[in-house]
Amino acid sequence: MTRSPLALAALASAAVPGLAPVSVQGVTARTGEQYQVAFLEDQEGRRWVVRLPLNAVAAAQLDEGESLTRLLARRMPFAVPVPQGYAQLKEGGRAAVYPRLAGEPLDWTQLPAGSRLAAEVGRAIAAVHNVDRGLYDEAGTPSYDADTYRTRRLADLDRGAATGHVPTGLLSRWEHALEEVTLWRFATCPVHGNLTDRHVLVAYDGSDDAGAGTVKGLTGWERAQVADPADDFGTLVTGCAPAAFDTVLEAYSHARAERPDKHLERRARLAGELRGLTALLEAVTSEDDELVESRAQALRRLDQHAHDTDLLPPPTRSVPAGSPAFADSLEGGELPDLDADTGSTPEAAAPSTDDEGKGLDQGGAVTPDTEPAMPAPAEREDGGDHEAAVAPSAAAGDQQVTESLEFDAPAGDEEANESLEFGAPSDAHVPQFDPTEAAEPNAGDDDPSGPSRS
Repeated sequence: MTRSPLALAALASAAVPGLAPVSVQGVTARTGEQYQVAFLEDQEGRRWVVRLPLNAVAAAQLDEGESLTRLLARRMPFAVPVPQGYAQLKEGGRAAVYPRLAGEPLDWTQLPAGSRLAAEVGRAIAAVHNVDRGLYDEAGTPSYDADTYRTRRLADLDRGAATGHVPTGLLSRWEHALEEVTLWRFATCPVHGNLTDRHVLVAYDGSDDAGAGTVKGLTGWERAQVADPADDFGTLVTGCAPAAFDTVLEAYSHARAERPDKHLERRARLAGELRGLTALLEAVTSEDDELVESRAQALRRLDQHAHDTDLLPPPTRSVPAGSPAFADSLEGGELPDLDADTGSTPEAAAPSTDDEGKGLDQGGAVTPDTEPAMPAPAEREDGGDHEAAVAPSAAAGDQQVTESLEFDAPAGDEEANESLEFGAPSDAHVPQFDPTEAAEPNAGDDDPSGPSRS
């Protein structure tokens, strides 16, 4: 059940000794959201966030997220929200009160290519993925290997098909991607699990340069797990400009302890689309017919645009057993792709380089500074050399599919009518929402910062 902002202020006062609210700014919970949120300021000028779980699942996730954030707080290069107190609820569960973190939510659509801020986002994601997975195990978060995670995704797809609300075109598209085993050869790692732009808190240096920001915090850790690193790029790859995504991915690749796999971007696009499926399944579980129809409409809109991009890698061709490429393939463990015109392998081409002299592979991963020596080109029967062929770049330049992929609203989108007037925060800019009008998974996962910068 939802409560008034005044009731949330009272819960915060009971949860944290010495917290005496002088102003409260409520956020109206939208249909399907998991948490009710309010922002407070106390008599000492301290700012707080109170979050009230609206169902048993949200209450369990809130408790699980606390264990992890307490462990991460001392290890991350940015702030994470750690509860300072709890208030028990009559219906079960408890409301949590957090110090309000510095910064304001980022907007993927406003992320400039080549900017310091885009690079900061890449390094922040890398910091999460570089965390010792033993830390996640200690916090009790779910943990998967690549094949188990793929199987879990296939099970979700079967459940979605059984609802009758998922377009057959999307079902076929997703099934082909999930059954393409070459996409699923990667090492799982600790992930945020629900990373959207409103979970990234940014502080700007006061200039008009939108790219001169610094990542100050990450919020919304309730879905953290050891899983596919591509999941944390799902909303980013469809929400920002392709050139901005390239900047993020390049910085991420430099900062990662392990080299990203070449199909990360393709799985990121898949992860972004599958958020709509997860949202539908949660709506079906809630038995909310209105919410089910809203999210089914979002999937139908997605079906109209998603096929403009390809989730599958280019097809491979067999290699003659006596060719140099065949010998290379045995060493690498799988057959390389062959260029359709020249018959040469993409690996035979000199990689493109960035400003620091590091090459980018198809998936946007950065190759080491020193490339292994390439063998001398084999001579053709006609006396000519095999020509090196560069494989097409990954889908970073594909047309974005922003409609229907964002399913939840920023926490600061709408103030409740009821509020304490003395010392209340000034009105903030209200961001534009995605036209889907449907909440995404874990909707209502607030960021402890308020409305985003426009």
